Amino acid sequence: MLPLHGSAKNVRGFGHKSTSTVIRLRSATDNPENEADAALLRNEADIIKALRSGFLRGVMIGDISAVASDLDAFSSLMCLPIECNYLENGDLLGWQTRTGRFRTLYRRSSSHNSFLVTERCNHNCLMCSQPPRAIDDTWLLDEIAMALPLVDPQTPSFAFTGGETLLNSDRFVQLLRQCVEVLPKTAVHVLTNGRAFANDEVIDAWTAVKHPHLTAAIPIYSAVDHIHDYVVQSFGALDETVLGILKLKDREQRVEVRIVLHALTAPRIIETCRWLARNLPFVDHVAIMGLEHTGFALANSELLSIDPIDYQEALERAVLLLAASGMHVSVYNLPRCVLARSIWRYAVQSISDWKRGYLEECSSCSEKESCTGFFTTGRLQRSRGIAAIMEEGHGDQIS
Repeated sequence: MLPLHGSAKNVRGFGHKSTSTVIRLRSATDNPENEADAALLRNEADIIKALRSGFLRGVMIGDISAVASDLDAFSSLMCLPIECNYLENGDLLGWQTRTGRFRTLYRRSSSHNSFLVTERCNHNCLMCSQPPRAIDDTWLLDEIAMALPLVDPQTPSFAFTGGETLLNSDRFVQLLRQCVEVLPKTAVHVLTNGRAFANDEVIDAWTAVKHPHLTAAIPIYSAVDHIHDYVVQSFGALDETVLGILKLKDREQRVEVRIVLHALTAPRIIETCRWLARNLPFVDHVAIMGLEHTGFALANSELLSIDPIDYQEALERAVLLLAASGMHVSVYNLPRCVLARSIWRYAVQSISDWKRGYLEECSSCSEKESCTGFFTTGRLQRSRGIAAIMEEGHGDQIS
């Protein structure tokens, strides 16, 4: 797992007290184009090149004491652990002067970028991978506003995540407008519980953005209201969520429905998907997702744990039902060895590259390159179905 945050050492010149600063890393041979630019330094040769290129700010990877060159020529400097050697030209860092902590906000080469909008939420989902916190974190919105103009405009897509992204809808919609201005070709995925869209003012503001590639990704955990409401720990949630989806589609906005599979939702997955096909056939995508065993999912493990093998047949029927209904469906976060072969074509390599791993069995698996693998976060719940897929004949045998 890549370390996306940590403490920096030997820091000088970056930011001011109690503020967040965004740093764009640049190759030492580039020329600084923005006051946020800092040269990415890995060795003495990089230091010499960066100074010749006119950089006054530098970010050193590794032990600064091992460098013989004089670093006083840099007005701003920080040193990150060697584990951050994955950082590349064009990546963005968020730096908190008050805490001395950094976070990797964006990786130019990754297809799994997301910006955390807030840790606050009006749900308390039993399996939440990032449990909500009742804190004032509006500084995150300011940080994102600084970061967006620095993102590579050729970035295919990224997501906004939380918490609940639309709790501060006015500020968040401003970020969406900024996306249209500085990243018009980049698809934007907004993870939200969808309840804010029941409010006409929020719908009006969202629609007025006129983003050409904007999707609201909204969970529906069951077609039975008391099950969905129990999973999210909020009475009346399903009714308000469905109303929000209907209002979005009435305005011709893109909507993805998400279903996370666990012991409370998997046993009814066929009924849930049949309900979606009958009542919400106009949504743009349905993502059926394996559970990430971290956060609240660990605390509620006894309540939520179920082996994917035990719902394999039901998942197969549910996916094929949606596909036969003409709906766009995908399966996320589940390795191919626990899926029926008939739905492999719907399985997506969805686990973010920074937290995706593979087991010893995977080394000999013929499907590894196409498989999403396993979460390296939290605790692995080992399925009885985990096994290398050996390509023999037409690849129909699992050993």
